[in-house]
Amino acid sequence: MMPFLLKRIGTGAITLLLASIVVFAMLDVVPGDPARMMLGMNATEDAVQALREQMGLNQPLIMRYMSWLGGFLVGDLGRSYTYSVPVSQLVAERAVVSLPLALLALFLSTAIAIPVGLYSASHRGKAADTIAMGASQLGVAIPNFWFALLLVYVFAIALRLLPAGGFPGWTAGTWPALKALFLPAIALALPQAAILARVTRSALLDVLGEDFVRTARAKGLSRNTVLWRHALRNALIPVFTILGLQFSFLLAGTIIIENVFYLPGLGRLIFQAITQRDLIVVESVVMLLVATVIVVNLLVDLSYAAIDPRLRGT
Repeated sequence: MMPFLLKRIGTGAITLLLASIVVFAMLDVVPGDPARMMLGMNATEDAVQALREQMGLNQPLIMRYMSWLGGFLVGDLGRSYTYSVPVSQLVAERAVVSLPLALLALFLSTAIAIPVGLYSASHRGKAADTIAMGASQLGVAIPNFWFALLLVYVFAIALRLLPAGGFPGWTAGTWPALKALFLPAIALALPQAAILARVTRSALLDVLGEDFVRTARAKGLSRNTVLWRHALRNALIPVFTILGLQFSFLLAGTIIIENVFYLPGLGRLIFQAITQRDLIVVESVVMLLVATVIVVNLLVDLSYAAIDPRLRGT
């Protein structure tokens, strides 16, 4: 188990290093002078140069990268020049919106997809299977921002059951905060549930054709018992893979949804920082999201070993 864990940690560390180089280099080559854009086109050259020096933009590229990476590794994410506060403070304020939103969306996606995939696999070729897979195909095809607008029109404007946007804060109470996150979570969850349901069905169909399933049926076990106790566990590896990717997507890919619902989360923070050319915020938040993706993938790899002991020695 230890070689398996060390191998995955080493791979994650190398991936994080390469990602930091790509993120820093990509933002550095973006056209435009961040200092001039922040001060405005009418700013004097002296003021622009002073801000460039304050932001460290007058230093060599490699020195700026090493300084930024060193600070990131010790938890110093820098200071936002737009908000004049530490980036870590901005992240902490916005994460209390984005993280619960991603977790709620992941819960809804899993709660919908696993039963649909199981039901569809157990009724392969029947009308219920065709309807379920047709609905999942539609869910994959519909953009989540369009679905978000449809949800706002139906549940917020027409029925007036849920708020159309904004976030009251957790200090206003758990229920008002969850109500504000419910529509965005559904908009994020349903397209992902459609993908997960198809993967679950496919994985189960592969397992149901194995010899051990036929042996279990021959011993007199019911179809539902075989499906839940034997087939599902052996089909979990591809399902867990998609779940890990979906959580990463839900956490890092909320820029559009948070802007549609006007939620003060990490996605909206990145969008605002890009428009304001606040590079230190963009670099640090993107790297935090990359690190989150790597950690989630590591946990998914460890779950493989827990599900299938044969993988622990690889």
